[in-house]
Amino acid sequence: MHRSGRQNKKAGEEEKSMENGVAQELGAAEASPEVGRKEDSGPTAHSHGSQPPPRVRPRLVFHTQLAHGSPTGKIEGFTNVKELYAKIAEVFSISPTEILFCTLNTHKVDMQKLLGGQIGLEDFIFAHVRGETKEVEVMKTEDALGLTITDNGAGYAFIKRIKEGSIINRIKTVCVGDSIEAINDQTIVGCRHYEVAKMLRELPRSQTFTLRLVQPKKAFDMIGQRTKSSKCPGEGRVTSGKETLRLRTKGTATLEELPSEFEEEAAQKVDDLLESYMGIRDSDLASTMVETAKERPSPEEFAKGLDSVLGEFAFPDDFVADVWAAISEAKAGRK
Repeated sequence: MHRSGRQNKKAGEEEKSMENGVAQELGAAEASPEVGRKEDSGPTAHSHGSQPPPRVRPRLVFHTQLAHGSPTGKIEGFTNVKELYAKIAEVFSISPTEILFCTLNTHKVDMQKLLGGQIGLEDFIFAHVRGETKEVEVMKTEDALGLTITDNGAGYAFIKRIKEGSIINRIKTVCVGDSIEAINDQTIVGCRHYEVAKMLRELPRSQTFTLRLVQPKKAFDMIGQRTKSSKCPGEGRVTSGKETLRLRTKGTATLEELPSEFEEEAAQKVDDLLESYMGIRDSDLASTMVETAKERPSPEEFAKGLDSVLGEFAFPDDFVADVWAAISEAKAGRK
């Protein structure tokens, strides 16, 4: 597939808390204006021509703790990940930049429970904050380092998976959950995961480079935990409740039904392709790609849609073709 003007680049339950993860309290119609809900279409009949009653929206209150240990706090009124981190930081009197990532329903560094773009209405949020900083020297003896990278949506890229037998796997101080703060003293804070993966891939072979890493602060029962590399169907997806709160980069958050079987299967296939091509995993990005494909009649239109979603970053043409094929295959299998 050829797309004119595009650059051909290759980038790189733990038991639930005994407390309820969410309290749904009915408030006034104007409560939580930040959170929208998809409206039902079609006319509604009202007797005697009276005005319809104001729509009462649920006030969404989520429970949260710091993963290494803290009292339980309550947060509400956020529409994206940055605002979520700000709300958590305010509750615990810390800076939002102290938060590396969040997990759902477990305080452990479990990448299968990573908070992405969706939160189940009964999910309990655990925030993992900055711990010790460490530097490691890596000799790049082969192109693939064996890292899978994701990011928290608020400026920090971190290690989601370490491949067995890889270069990084042999460096025992590098762990899943470590945030990558700098490469060769060049800060990468603020970069997206695919940009970081591209930087690592473009480092020359047979040379040594330095990674500055920040590990999440650990509770006593987490000391010694290094990696969790097994794959899990539906990884990164929330499964509790019939609805989820969908956090968006642009626009307001919305309450949505859980994804359909087609959407789940297609997003998993796309997430696998993201890891295969670029060394990243991002269930929210994968879901966005599936949504984009559903609205496009052809692979060419799909490619243009990705351009509008990702801006200047250009995925390789062969990757886009494989994503379109994977989504089409998932769609055909559900007919």
